[in-house]
Amino acid sequence: MARHPSDMHKIAVNQETHVSSMEPGETSCDLDHCQHLIASAAAAFPAWSSTTSLYRASKLIALSQVIKAWSDTFCDSMIREIGTPRTWAEHNVEFAVEMLEAVASYADEVDRIETIPDEKGVISRAERTPCGVCLGIAPWNAPLILGIRAIAAPLLCGNTVLLKGNEIAPQTFRLLGDAIRESGLPEGVAEVFLTRSQDSEPIVEALIKSPVVRRVNFTGSTRVGRRVAELCASHLKRSLLELGGQATMVVLEDADLEAASEAALRGAYLNQGQICMSTERLIVADSVADALIKRIEAGRAQMVVGNPKAADTQIGPVISLEAADRLSGLINDAVSKGANLVGGGGIRDAFVEPTLLDRVEPDMRVYNEEVFGPLLSITRVANDQEAITIANDSEYGLAVAIFSRDVSRALAVAGKLHSGICHINRATVDDNPHAPFGGVKSSGYGRFGGRWALHEFTELRWITLSETDNSRA
Repeated sequence: MARHPSDMHKIAVNQETHVSSMEPGETSCDLDHCQHLIASAAAAFPAWSSTTSLYRASKLIALSQVIKAWSDTFCDSMIREIGTPRTWAEHNVEFAVEMLEAVASYADEVDRIETIPDEKGVISRAERTPCGVCLGIAPWNAPLILGIRAIAAPLLCGNTVLLKGNEIAPQTFRLLGDAIRESGLPEGVAEVFLTRSQDSEPIVEALIKSPVVRRVNFTGSTRVGRRVAELCASHLKRSLLELGGQATMVVLEDADLEAASEAALRGAYLNQGQICMSTERLIVADSVADALIKRIEAGRAQMVVGNPKAADTQIGPVISLEAADRLSGLINDAVSKGANLVGGGGIRDAFVEPTLLDRVEPDMRVYNEEVFGPLLSITRVANDQEAITIANDSEYGLAVAIFSRDVSRALAVAGKLHSGICHINRATVDDNPHAPFGGVKSSGYGRFGGRWALHEFTELRWITLSETDNSRA
């Protein structure tokens, strides 16, 4: 069960059970090295882009097999570096493999040529071609999933890729670089690099500025995403941005409360709530709020907080002491302004108990800010329209969920919510490599996943050909 705050001192925090970061002596890339990587990627592009899409798909499958074979090593690295319980580490491996296999299945789509109606005697068509060198920037919270997502579709489309890993999870990203080499991808086609945190901004700026880099995809905070967007815009380069989230779950009075409580527990506390889709706001019809809260609290109170290496641990440490301090501030602010601390709230070092707050109102920080931690807040509403208004009262728009036994009613509510993703009777934390993944508003723009990702990493060209007796398309 969740440990009482007075017992939190029993949990040892050290390099084995907490977060790691890149030490100054560890290998990192300076600007000169990054310029060399750009040149290598540009040199590899002509040959790689000339291969067939089926060949490129086969290399993605080969990479998936290496990752699967190295599963235990990847999991141990993620547990050590980001403090996540093994279940989330294993999910990273499993979904990374699934993603590579899914992207590979779109090989035929890459080569598809569309015929365009045109005047007599002219053949007109649209086709997609590779862009060139793509820069991917991935965060620490799901390093393998988001690292693979940053490179898979660009590679299938015939681009070469530079992936900037995050210095908080250096060993995991280095392992990914090793797996890429082990898979047999040609030299220069895909490279993973790391920088020191103080060098990150100038190096990324230089890479985006380089005429060789033609596409940028970034997953991370909205603050940094805005800067990436500004840099790309100043150089007229397209970017794909998957940024912050403040995922909302709406529970109507006719919902299956047992299913809703299970979804809330998974959505709010998996990986310590450090997922872009983590459920942070629960908007509940007042008539069923007490019953739902009772169910959620019963499950929350049983969660095991502790060493992420332990088999029964469900909640490990958050990523840093600074993150824990910020979460403490959010909880204290809400309680001081009238929120009810239903359960949790204990913090020791970087360990934060899964926390449940009721009666959260707009004047509280937790109502307006992205939490990115194991903190679920509840706001009660009188009717569907009020639920819609409050759900949309957020600068973010990545994922929402709606619980109702009346699917038509749920769909009607869904149609009025501002989000890139909406799940009905499912948790906000959900993914499918074939689905268009991305947000609106301050959650970014563009879409990863399925055939939609192919549009992000190719150039669409219009080609015409005049027919003659000796020439046919």
